[in-house]
Amino acid sequence: QVQLVESGGGLVQAGASLRLSCAASGRMFSGYPMAWFRQAPGKEREFVAAIYWGGGGPTYADSVKGRFTISRDNAKNTVYLQMNSLRPDDTAVYYCAVKGAYSPRLLVTTTSYEYWGQGTQVTVSS
Repeated sequence: QVQLVESGGGLVQAGASLRLSCAASGRMFSGYPMAWFRQAPGKEREFVAAIYWGGGGPTYADSVKGRFTISRDNAKNTVYLQMNSLRPDDTAVYYCAVKGAYSPRLLVTTTSYEYWGQGTQVTVSS
């Protein structure tokens, strides 16, 4: 079993930065993919970024490339999402997720991940 707890969301103005954290508990292995997804009101949950627990990857959605950075700190059992140059269309609930098994490639669909956090709200005002 893996448990995930997100933090770091908030209300910011366009152009600002935020760093989200996802603290993981349970057994984790380097080949496990971890990802951030987001869900805006009235929209489906969408992929943002993914990385291997061991640090390999990462991969990003086109909408966040060059602005967001995913990283992890194994000593702290934490995955981060650094978000820069935020825009109003980044407003969403952000979720972290982990696939509790080895995968030969990073995964970008919600159905690929078994464990999810409760989400943290990010609101970007114009």
